[in-house]
Amino acid sequence: MIRPSLLAQGHTAEVDTSRRGLQAGPMLREIVFDTETTGLDPYQGHRLVEVGCVELLNRIPTGQIFHCYFNPERDMPAEAFAVHGLSSQFLGEKPLFAELAADLLAFLGDAPLIAHNAAFDLGFLNAELERVKLPPIPRARLIDTLLLARRKYPGAQNRLDDLCQRFRIDNSRRTKHGALLDAELLAEVYLELIEARQAQLGLETATAAPVAAMATAAKARVRAVALLPRLSTEERAAHHAFVETLGPRAIWLDYLPAPATEAADAGAAKAAG
Repeated sequence: MIRPSLLAQGHTAEVDTSRRGLQAGPMLREIVFDTETTGLDPYQGHRLVEVGCVELLNRIPTGQIFHCYFNPERDMPAEAFAVHGLSSQFLGEKPLFAELAADLLAFLGDAPLIAHNAAFDLGFLNAELERVKLPPIPRARLIDTLLLARRKYPGAQNRLDDLCQRFRIDNSRRTKHGALLDAELLAEVYLELIEARQAQLGLETATAAPVAAMATAAKARVRAVALLPRLSTEERAAHHAFVETLGPRAIWLDYLPAPATEAADAGAAKAAG
């Protein structure tokens, strides 16, 4: 399965901020990736069989991925099968690396590449590129999360599972190694290692209880008697007229109440006073 990014070329992107009248600017694009192979050494006849890539923009996962299995054109050693569960029969029906190399490179663009024990993954990727007469990916593009973890936690166990446990990242689905799942988990680990985790990443885990408690507290703070308006009808009208001159895309239009609502609020406050 392949789902290439819309921002496959390059590591910068322009954000449409015209709705708010702000200037668009460059965004950092990074790719977290992982591979599965038939063994440990690409120059001893072992091949790449799976690659999974996850896109980050400004350290936030975009949901754009590249994921594919490859036919290695050889048998699958029992030791490797025990790690990832990819059989020769399953992979024999998959495309050759040469068929999808251009798509993979387009997705990677020139973005920094993040991997765990990155030299291993890059070694297999470059060996496959060499076989199809394509230029290798420079090591200078690598960010190795294993080295980051060793610097941050010297002497500790820093396998991917260890880091998931340390950062309380749910890796219960990882019963076997899988390139895409491991890349997704590693993206979370990477954000923790560089202390760049965004609050947006945890929104899905919010429970209904805190939300309900906040709503109850908010209701309890509503005034029984509304405050008198400080603006006159003329001042309100002048404000409306000014906002309308900003054009139909002005963000302030989203916050303007209807004139009828304003008049009703003012009347209620006056009656209450």
